[in-house]
Amino acid sequence: MRLTRTLRAAATAALLLTAAACGSTHGGGAPAGGLNPPDLKAPTRLGAGEGQVNLIAWAGYVEDGSDDPKADWVSGFEQRTGCQVRSKVAASSDEMVKLMKTGDYDAVSASGDASLRLIASGDAAPVNTDLVPNYRDVFPDLKMQPWNSVKGTAYGVPHGRGANLLMYNTEKVKPAPTSWSAVFDGASAYKGHVTAYDSPIYIADAALYLKATRPQLGIKDPYALDQKQFDAAVALLKKQNASVGEYWSDYLKEVSAFKSGDSVIGTTWQVIANLAASEGARVKASVPKEGSTGWSDTWMVSAKAKHPDCAYEWLDWILSPKVNAQVAEYFGEAPANAKACAQTADKNFCATYHAADTAYWKRIAFWNTPIEQCLDGREDVKCVPYAKWVQAWTEIKG
Repeated sequence: MRLTRTLRAAATAALLLTAAACGSTHGGGAPAGGLNPPDLKAPTRLGAGEGQVNLIAWAGYVEDGSDDPKADWVSGFEQRTGCQVRSKVAASSDEMVKLMKTGDYDAVSASGDASLRLIASGDAAPVNTDLVPNYRDVFPDLKMQPWNSVKGTAYGVPHGRGANLLMYNTEKVKPAPTSWSAVFDGASAYKGHVTAYDSPIYIADAALYLKATRPQLGIKDPYALDQKQFDAAVALLKKQNASVGEYWSDYLKEVSAFKSGDSVIGTTWQVIANLAASEGARVKASVPKEGSTGWSDTWMVSAKAKHPDCAYEWLDWILSPKVNAQVAEYFGEAPANAKACAQTADKNFCATYHAADTAYWKRIAFWNTPIEQCLDGREDVKCVPYAKWVQAWTEIKG
């Protein structure tokens, strides 16, 4: 198993909506805000294909066997469709947004902290899911969500999803923690051995904890924080900083830290927990009682696509059961296509990653991009935009 996900946080919110916003109900539901994207139309039919498709993707999503001979789902696509794949790996959501603005790319595997920006700016076009046959087998709770649709219009097809978990050393952390309090209010018990995800989006993890433990703050959505709520989350993270031994972005370093004992508790992904355990670390990971944050990625088509037919062919290919299973296992996330679970090499894979566990995903607040018009629907206050999250993260880490 190899993990290749890089930091997902956008480096700035300046590119985000200047005159529009979208509401969000994480884990399900329709947008509640006023996002009004340009009036773009999805195609009603496809042609024979243009012979090429240019993709922007997270590392590990578009594999042709050159990095790992066992990971190749591009060659089969090229042979079947005649569309030659040209792909560029992006290191952040901000880079994806900038690349999509060039008009040089046909599709992108956007996370929730980029997808709404692409929709609002008119860089992503609506997607006619009728032209993506494998879409019908996508888990229902991934369809028409706040990060991949607006007002009943789909702007992409789901790729996969994952949760941010609490991992701990079973020998040094007792009793087994069931709350994020172990890394926030109770972090001093593990001073110097706490690890946290190195990204401004981690502020949402603190907000999610405060939502449950300080209800007087009135937090409804961890990505929609007014100044008072934001200040409380930042204060909590500054307090936590005194106990943090390392902020991680490289999964191999996190595995190494848990194996050596330098880290004994902190945030992680399921694939990291699996890898650490397989290498001898005595660890377990779970979603605490407050729930957790997570990601859900969406393949979106550029409004300026030069090869739209091949882009749609790619969307359908990456959602096909066998390919979606390959990507999910290689990357380390739950597949989007329900039929992919029968195609995984590890027959317990979907159970491990909770692929079909609707109740599990209802506990996950999927990444979204904070904007001034609060995502929780409030109109009487302004929320703190992501640019200020970035500034605050620098202060938090000192």
